[in-house]
Amino acid sequence: MRSIHIPPARHRIPLIQAGILSLMLLLTIWIGSPRAQPVNPDEQPARPLLPVTHLQAQDLSEGAGGQITLTWTKSGDDTGYQILRSTSPDGPYQLVGEADKGTEYFVDQTVKDGTEYYYVVEVTDGPMSDVVGPVRTVGLWFNRKRTNVLVATMLFISLVVGFIVQARKGQKIYIRPIAGIQAIEEAVGRSTEMGRPILYVPGLTGISDVATLASIAILGRVAERAAEYNTPLLVANSDPIVLTIAQEAVREAHIRAGRPDTYNQDHVFFISDRQFAFAAGVSGLMVRERPATNLFIGMFYAESLLLAETGASTGAIQIAGTDAEAQLPFFITACDYTLIGEELYAAGAYISQNPVLLGTLKAQDWSKVLIITCMIAGLLLLIGGWRSDFIINLFSAID
Repeated sequence: MRSIHIPPARHRIPLIQAGILSLMLLLTIWIGSPRAQPVNPDEQPARPLLPVTHLQAQDLSEGAGGQITLTWTKSGDDTGYQILRSTSPDGPYQLVGEADKGTEYFVDQTVKDGTEYYYVVEVTDGPMSDVVGPVRTVGLWFNRKRTNVLVATMLFISLVVGFIVQARKGQKIYIRPIAGIQAIEEAVGRSTEMGRPILYVPGLTGISDVATLASIAILGRVAERAAEYNTPLLVANSDPIVLTIAQEAVREAHIRAGRPDTYNQDHVFFISDRQFAFAAGVSGLMVRERPATNLFIGMFYAESLLLAETGASTGAIQIAGTDAEAQLPFFITACDYTLIGEELYAAGAYISQNPVLLGTLKAQDWSKVLIITCMIAGLLLLIGGWRSDFIINLFSAID
């Protein structure tokens, strides 16, 4: 029987070491070999953005000039747009405006008539469009889009002139009676019978306010009646310029009444240009002097309720008039009569009987009648199926 030779243990150690080294070498090769990595969409190379197309630049103002309208087909990326302009096709181009994404037009209102311009539209952080131009604007003497405004203006001027001429010839011009206006005569008579003064407040605004102008016209008539009856008239003012004009209006009213000697300049006085200081001064005046009639005619603000409530507590008859919509509820509640909005302007014409004021007021009334008539006729025609751009755009005023 053959015996098996087993090498000594010291001969097996090199074999084990060789095996370990081989495994380490294979592991090193495996670790160092390239592997497939997951793809990140954000790290993919970005494709170039798309420009806008079909860019056009036109003068669509129809003679008005001063603006150029750009239209285009939006980019497929649609990230917003920058509009660049130059007077030469080679540039340099300057930024004149921006448009949000989804927009396909832009109106350049910074152009000069007669100058040729070139435009490009740049996608935000993207490419530019092709150059479009040259385009220039032409300003004409007449804007064809406003033909209706011209016709309406000429018609209104004709009405005003016609009614003024009619009033100056002494022809009777009918104006609808207004209760508050008719009550002024009664209020002046009441103060005369009671032997107490009349208080007139022409508002808190300057002479440039239309309401103040209307109030001065009414003041002149009230002062004339007061002079005829020899009734004291107190006029409280909050503006120095209005004070001067009110003094002159009252003085002339006394002259017209044939009583210049009864005019007292101290009865037309200044209190304060501070809102609530003025309200406090007038309220104290009403409590001390206890006028039989209070007239609040003009522009008023938050002090209106204070004045009206104080006057009501003294038992005076009160007539108010203003075109301040926010103050009308207070006057309507606390006063006996209130002139609302345009009634204030009608009151000035009605009381003064000035031909210019009467003619203008009558022309306004007839203009309203014509406008309402045209609107009703157009509505009936549209309901009947007759559609026309002329009717639809009859009252439009396009810039």
